[in-house]
Amino acid sequence: MQIHVLQAQGLSLREIARRLGVSRNTITRYLASGDVPRYKARAPRPTKLEPFHDYIRQRMDAAAPDWIAAPALLRELKAQGYRGELRSVQAFMQLHKPVPAEDPVVRFETAPGQQMQCDFVVFRRGTDPLYAFTATLGFSRWRWVMFTTDEKAVTLVRCHHALFEALGGVPKEILYDNAKTIVITRDAYGEGLHDWHSDLLDLAKRYSFVPRLCRPYRAQTKGKVERFHRYLRGNFYVPLSSLLKQTGLVLDVDTANAEVGKWLRDVANQRVHAFTGMPPAALFEQRERATLQPLPGFARPLQINMRRWSMTDMEVPMQHPLSVYQRLLTEVRA
Repeated sequence: MQIHVLQAQGLSLREIARRLGVSRNTITRYLASGDVPRYKARAPRPTKLEPFHDYIRQRMDAAAPDWIAAPALLRELKAQGYRGELRSVQAFMQLHKPVPAEDPVVRFETAPGQQMQCDFVVFRRGTDPLYAFTATLGFSRWRWVMFTTDEKAVTLVRCHHALFEALGGVPKEILYDNAKTIVITRDAYGEGLHDWHSDLLDLAKRYSFVPRLCRPYRAQTKGKVERFHRYLRGNFYVPLSSLLKQTGLVLDVDTANAEVGKWLRDVANQRVHAFTGMPPAALFEQRERATLQPLPGFARPLQINMRRWSMTDMEVPMQHPLSVYQRLLTEVRA
């Protein structure tokens, strides 16, 4: 190839031979052949991921129309003996994965203990609904989740009680969207002076936090919790619900709450955040926990039983005993 290129540039046979360190006869032979030596393609070698290709396709089909996050699928593969890297799984899934829309919102950072963002995310509607109340601390990105069967005001209050007990303190302000369980009328008494829902107002007074609203029709202004919703769906909900779907079961609120606590502890709050460069749990303990406001004097540590809370307070019958789900999940993952 170099011989043909140098000859096309006008160099003599002697000069080409001198530059390449070969004889002029070699130069003449290659030029006379009119062909360029080519490398033969190597036969593809088997990869560590190849035995799991069918499993990955089945899991992606079971999760459709949602998509499973590659790290969640990696955990399942490792439990089955896969010893390869995450990037191999990501590369295999990449052709089937939609390109996420670019987030146009400018990142807004807050001081430790200053702000938390809270919201409900919908997973299912209809006769068998499933929601999740989520919270993300603005500084450390510490996350918390409780699954529910509705997003009523009374449920919102109960979720806040459980959240503050789990957090062990209270941030100075909480950012919400403009739902009716949060605010009755925005700017009712002037710009920035809202007619808050009475239950939320009482909650804010009891725990001494200031409620804030994001801009109307602009939920991206609470982007930290919105991004967590995508992570929660792809890394927790879709893998778990699709596993149960393959056994003919539907993920209910009790099973979701029984599993999400372990996922938050071992995965979501241990994952190194791309912006902070630290796991949320570590950054929370080192920099943010001490800046939270203390729980009010009336508060007592709540021994929250996820099953009893959802069964008695939300009055939702389970499809099957919780032990059935636990056994099935253990068997499928093994």
